Amino acid sequence: MTKEWYVQVSGFKLFSKLIGEKNSKPTVVMDAGYGDYSKAWDSVVEDLSEITEVLVYDRAGLGKSEKSPNRRTSREMVKELKELLRCLDIKPPYLFVGHSFGGVNVSVYAHEYPEEVAGLVLVDSTPVDYREHFLPAMPKDFQEAYRKQFVREGNYEEFMESLGQLKEYKKTLSMPVTVLSAGNKDHYSKASQQLWNDMQRELAVISSKGEFVLAKNSAHYIQRDEPLVVVRAVEKMLELVCSNEEVETFSTINQ
Repeated sequence: MTKEWYVQVSGFKLFSKLIGEKNSKPTVVMDAGYGDYSKAWDSVVEDLSEITEVLVYDRAGLGKSEKSPNRRTSREMVKELKELLRCLDIKPPYLFVGHSFGGVNVSVYAHEYPEEVAGLVLVDSTPVDYREHFLPAMPKDFQEAYRKQFVREGNYEEFMESLGQLKEYKKTLSMPVTVLSAGNKDHYSKASQQLWNDMQRELAVISSKGEFVLAKNSAHYIQRDEPLVVVRAVEKMLELVCSNEEVETFSTINQ
């Protein structure tokens, strides 16, 4: 079953799509990367919808959604997402899956509303220290191209402000978090790939139940390069949440 809506949120409309049937498991809510929208999840949505219902949506100004008058930072986007979920009457708990910048958004949501979040799956999510620790290690042309990409959804400073917002949270999350790291990034040297993997491992520290998974054959879009890695991570998380088992902290699984 698939349902689509254009939902009025704070004076503008967000496009959303719900796939699958509601059961005893949490609803999976997926947030795409910077400048991306719901179609970024097409490679995994069908498989995930066989497990539980899945919500994908287009953030303001992307895909089929209208522009928002609000600043394009994670906290504003989280407020819009929360209102969307309320308007759709989709009840928590939620299992959030966030790719790249979407991983920052869902992490902010988990810190702001921990009682609503059953778990997080972060798909090659942007580390909070990306500007300070990763960019300086890359060639100048990479750094320049990176800064120039911020034209579709907020600007460079708003993006970095979002990372700063996430960095402000000091309390460790109690819900399980699985970090999926792309192990074959485009145009990365061996050293920069290792640095990326190390920074992804550090993302698991946001939770007392953090797990690191290396998708060794994937570039940035793990959901396209190795969709089963994403599907299995979500499936495992749902099983864990529903059975109340513990996640082994900082375990590494090579797919």
